[in-house]
Amino acid sequence: MDKVVGSAAEAVADIPSGATLSVGGFGLCGIPSVLISALLEAGTTDLEAVSNNCGVDDWGLGLLLAEKRIRRMISSYVGENKEFARQYLHGELEVELTPQGTLAERMRAGGSGIPAFFTATGVGTQVAEGGLPWKYDAEGNVVVSSPAKQTQVFATPEGDKEFVLEHAIVADFGLVRAWKGDRHGNLVYRDSARNFNPLAAMCGRVTVAEVEELVEPGELDPNQVHTPGVFVQRVVPLTPEQAADKRIEKRTVRPKEGA
Repeated sequence: MDKVVGSAAEAVADIPSGATLSVGGFGLCGIPSVLISALLEAGTTDLEAVSNNCGVDDWGLGLLLAEKRIRRMISSYVGENKEFARQYLHGELEVELTPQGTLAERMRAGGSGIPAFFTATGVGTQVAEGGLPWKYDAEGNVVVSSPAKQTQVFATPEGDKEFVLEHAIVADFGLVRAWKGDRHGNLVYRDSARNFNPLAAMCGRVTVAEVEELVEPGELDPNQVHTPGVFVQRVVPLTPEQAADKRIEKRTVRPKEGA
């Protein structure tokens, strides 16, 4: 089945306001920036985004955030976006902070048909006991907080240990970026740009992949495929200019030798 669509705008045209999105990337590495920009142009709003972070103030999901298009975030790290902090602390944004490994496993479980799982992460903290502030009002009062979660003791090689139940995440749409992809939706990510992309692709009911290089079916070594095409419904080939437009979150330099 040829899953290639003509443009990013066409690929996201049926994403409705109020949808839940799983979005790949880590910091600014491997984010589906072209699809995010297409959503911005489409005017889609009231979104819930599941992503490791929310981009920065002027790139990635930060573009949607700046336009008040995101009402809720499920993420694990939000420290690079001042507008994110402002909206959260002023009661304009609901935020469910989740331990990074737990977030990854919740997304993987959603794509694997596993409704929930037990983990040791968060036991004995507000992650398990509840009370984490999810949303403030304009005066800084907590109006929505995390609920207490079920815990259970299991026997382990080290003895009895307590674990906390975490529920899987299934999103309405998944947005990812791949280094290479074929017309059947098989995807290959490059180096650290793999990050959350396979998980975001798995847990989206309809997953859209922007690919830097489109190849024909059979050209990808099956042993190198990171996301099988069964998880992907739409493929958007990028232009060379779009593929090359990658921002650096933190630029670190050192003096040139001999300067």
